[in-house]
Amino acid sequence: MILEGQKLTIGYPDRVVGSGLDVRLENGEVLALLGPNGGGKTTLLKTLLGLLRPKAGEVRLGGAALSLRGIRQRAQLIAYVPQTHIATFAFPVETVVLMGRTAHGGLFARPTAKDRMVAMSALERLGIAQLAPRPYTMISGGERQLVLLARALAQEPQFIVLDEPTANLDFGNQGKVMREIRALAASGLGVLFTTHDPNHALRAADRACLLRGGEIVAEGRVRDILTQAQLEALYDAPVQMISGADGTAFVPG
Repeated sequence: MILEGQKLTIGYPDRVVGSGLDVRLENGEVLALLGPNGGGKTTLLKTLLGLLRPKAGEVRLGGAALSLRGIRQRAQLIAYVPQTHIATFAFPVETVVLMGRTAHGGLFARPTAKDRMVAMSALERLGIAQLAPRPYTMISGGERQLVLLARALAQEPQFIVLDEPTANLDFGNQGKVMREIRALAASGLGVLFTTHDPNHALRAADRACLLRGGEIVAEGRVRDILTQAQLEALYDAPVQMISGADGTAFVPG
């Protein structure tokens, strides 16, 4: 299955954020989207998810227009992990993860034994099963981010879209999420994530897409696209490339 945007113009009722955008994600691969703040990354993600209607062009999923698929069918195929989430109600963490199962049942349907098994399996996969009974409002921001990823896994989708998934995580949990992204692709899912850290893209992605000023300035295999020159042009800032036995890394200049 393929998720793709074709000749997209994206934005909001009062303004255009980007135009002429072609994006393609297949099952079993990881695509990293990089670019400076205000470049259109989050707007593009929301358009690919169907949360925003494209001003021009079309989003297609599995060969059919995304707009022709119902909300539940979209949720069965694509899961979304936002960058931030405001905790309003003190639901137990397990209940928050179980919300991912509504795509396969109903909003008010009682969770089945399978639903509970899938939810707990997602928590265990991320090493946070001990949080299951705790109120969602009483855990840290980094823990909430992992819970939202567990909720996405509980949807059992074909694609997972993550907006800066490591933004609120400590160093150890950043590594856990990057490993999980690779594991998801290895299991056949398509993964799209935004990041400000080119090293995360080098570690986890197969392809990279560089977005600046609402335009895709480069796209291709991650090690071909993420070069010192490309990153300096993307962020309009000096970048140092460090090479060692473990590979290449980039740091601000």
